[in-house]
Amino acid sequence: MPSPSNLGSNLGSNLGSNLGSKAGPAAGDTTSEGLRTSLHDRGQRLTPQRQRVLALFERIGEGTHLSAEEVHQRLLKAQERVSLATVYRTLRLLSSMGLLQELELPEGGRRFELAGDTHRDHHHLVCVRCGRTEEFENTAVLAAGEDAAAAHAFRLLDCVLTVRALCPSCAESA
Repeated sequence: MPSPSNLGSNLGSNLGSNLGSKAGPAAGDTTSEGLRTSLHDRGQRLTPQRQRVLALFERIGEGTHLSAEEVHQRLLKAQERVSLATVYRTLRLLSSMGLLQELELPEGGRRFELAGDTHRDHHHLVCVRCGRTEEFENTAVLAAGEDAAAAHAFRLLDCVLTVRALCPSCAESA
């Protein structure tokens, strides 16, 4: 089994941009030590399991949406032993820290992806049958969010739209 310290050379590369406002490490601190410090500040430890989950997302990069079960299966295939319950807890923690973005599906499922700097205008097409998820950007959606926020004296944090549809494969078989 690979050691947690050498999993993913970019471990924590999103820390500086995503955690600065959430009591995370100082901007630009992109080391696993920065993640360790951020977790410690929250009363948590940097466990090998947490490193493995984050390293998986670092390897696959932005734009790949995985369920907890898919994360668990990928870790098992890599011969990294992590329980499914630990995966669920870790995904929630890393999402709350701003390292992962959670996509809540209307049908009840959740998918996770590596958070980046481009999530202010970040939308998803989700197939309601197979779960296939595609990202898209649309400045009109962001503009509508900004207008709505301004009209009610809100400060817009992000604007996310989920479009439920059938992918081409599922539409053909419908």
